Amino acid sequence: MTFELELGQLIGWAAGLLSLFASVVTGLVKLLLNQFERRLGDRFAAQDSARQAATRHWEENFAKVLERQDKDAEAVAQLERSFLRFQAELPIQYVRREDWVRNQTIIEAKIDAVFSKLEVIQINGARNHD
Repeated sequence: MTFELELGQLIGWAAGLLSLFASVVTGLVKLLLNQFERRLGDRFAAQDSARQAATRHWEENFAKVLERQDKDAEAVAQLERSFLRFQAELPIQYVRREDWVRNQTIIEAKIDAVFSKLEVIQINGARNHD
């Protein structure tokens, strides 16, 4: 059993095998490129979902910060109103030390004057009874 091939048949067979090999390589390259593209698509989808989750997270945090800031601003306004009310009521409830000392001195001087008058009345009364 010997096979004899002519040059034309040999070239035909070689061209057929070469085209078969080229088809297999082209198919494998297309398969690899499709897998690569699918993996890139999955990766981009995962990154996009992570970006959206991070965006939601930051929006929620910023909303909380703004809400807290509004509450703090209201608390500061309330504190300012309380302080202004305190300043308005302060002169009514508070006497400065100098004013208290001066008033106390005046009261004690008046008491001393009344005591002196009572003493004089006692002395004069004691003379009139003798």
